[in-house]
Amino acid sequence: MKKLLTEQQFLEAIKGLDMSEQNLEVARQVLVHGKPQAEFVKELGLTRGAVSQTVNRVWSRSAVAKQAHLPEGYERVTVVLPKAKAYTVKKWAAQAHNALAKTTG
Repeated sequence: MKKLLTEQQFLEAIKGLDMSEQNLEVARQVLVHGKPQAEFVKELGLTRGAVSQTVNRVWSRSAVAKQAHLPEGYERVTVVLPKAKAYTVKKWAAQAHNALAKTTG
């Protein structure tokens, strides 16, 4: 599966991320525009590992990557709730986590 993000997904993923402009542009070109990582090894004289690490750092922060790692039938959500309802949702999250741990562990 090729790792691709829309420009908006990319912008969300890099919010608050401390990276150089060059690294952000490399990640954008690879993840948004689909350019091969090898291009940047040649063009910028970077190591393959450095380019890969840069791209993976942004990718791992993206909602697409987070959603991709969920088991079938699960969905990641972020909500703001009153304390009483948040307590209930946290209990559900713990139950789901325990259920997943039993099936994978």
